[in-house]
Amino acid sequence: MKSTTAELTDILLRRGEPAYEDARLDAIWNGRTTRREPAAIVRARSVEDVQAAVRLAAREGLQVGIRSGGHSFVASGLRQDALLLDLSALDSLQIDADRGVARVQPGVRAGAANAALDARGLTFPVGHYPTVGLGGFLIGGGYGWNSRKLGPAALSIVAVDVVLADGSLVHADDETHPDLMWAVRGAGPGFFGVVVCYHLRTYPAYTQVLRSSMVYPETMRDEVLAWSYEALPETSRSLEIAGKVGWSTEYDRPTTSLIGVGFCQDETADEIYEVFESAPFRKHALAVVDRAPSSIAQLHAVAEVGMPQGNRYALDGVWTSAPIDRILAAGGGTMSSIPTPSSFLFWMLWGGYPIRDDACWSTQGTLYFSPNAVWTDPADDLRLESWAHSSLDAFADIDEGAQFSDANPADRPAKGLEPAQAARLEDLRETYDPDRRFVSYLQPHESTTALGDHLRSR
Repeated sequence: MKSTTAELTDILLRRGEPAYEDARLDAIWNGRTTRREPAAIVRARSVEDVQAAVRLAAREGLQVGIRSGGHSFVASGLRQDALLLDLSALDSLQIDADRGVARVQPGVRAGAANAALDARGLTFPVGHYPTVGLGGFLIGGGYGWNSRKLGPAALSIVAVDVVLADGSLVHADDETHPDLMWAVRGAGPGFFGVVVCYHLRTYPAYTQVLRSSMVYPETMRDEVLAWSYEALPETSRSLEIAGKVGWSTEYDRPTTSLIGVGFCQDETADEIYEVFESAPFRKHALAVVDRAPSSIAQLHAVAEVGMPQGNRYALDGVWTSAPIDRILAAGGGTMSSIPTPSSFLFWMLWGGYPIRDDACWSTQGTLYFSPNAVWTDPADDLRLESWAHSSLDAFADIDEGAQFSDANPADRPAKGLEPAQAARLEDLRETYDPDRRFVSYLQPHESTTALGDHLRSR
């Protein structure tokens, strides 16, 4: 059935119409907005709306960008003169506890998904922030709570319902459409369709979630980080370990913290924390918290307080598995020049996860080194953006790539997939979307940041 513009009357906004700008800004979580202006915005309420929007774009020669939760720090779905397909209202969630499968639409938020699953005695590696939409999170790989053990969330996708470039709706699983399933597991903003429903494998709820932390003075930074990196191979995969380097309001000075969140399921707390609690420098800590009872909902609440909506954010990161002395040498300048009290260096000890033949997700390393710039004054944009992105040039010799959730390929091009996977993805795009109906990864000419303007002016 052919769609008509009339089908979209109540949800289609053209550039210049009264409600257009509010809808454009509503699609951007970051207080640092973009100048890019789509030709039109469709705020879909149903799968049929999505199909109609894709067909409209084809008739008018528009590309399609997609917004699920709007948490992309670079607003990758908003593209100049394209059609923005806003899926945030598609937020249905159904759980088949007997089969252990959840059917979630892309607008479902991490916090809501966790609450619904928890009520049924189930869990899933949802995103670290409660307002993250599952659509973009899943398709970008999905480094969520307990992903060291359960794997990136994309690997738990068992089927999808996808609207393709011709507006048709396809149900795909590994038997019927293995190429689509391969691509949807990790292609990120480069996927060539609109996923309107994810079918996810869920897991039994944890018997306990525990949170430990150690806070150290700045002078111990390199010692603490080096130990955490080198101890990782002996550490239980049920312990999610992260470091944070930045200003501490509690101590009114820079500190280095290690946080260890333990997910008890098939291991005891003693087994999970054995290595973490053996740190040889614990007696020098400014503060120690051991195995405080927690929950994913409580972890979400802490994360939301730490990065509230409304601030200006610039994030980036590199995967690396280099020797620790090379990492500290490359990252020392970044860690010693954290530019605002709210900014910090995120030291995520991932440890790697086996790459699978049925997923294009691929780029990873032992460590994710991620500068997080946080500020409020637009006058500071160039300085803060440069710290978040350009400071990573020091990792050029040991940089294994970026992850889609934080990457800003317009200002710092970096690979998010291994070369073989990237090549296969482009071959599949030629098959499924030869007219390039769907936008792909941001390009340098699309940047509207102060750093992008500066780089183009050189």
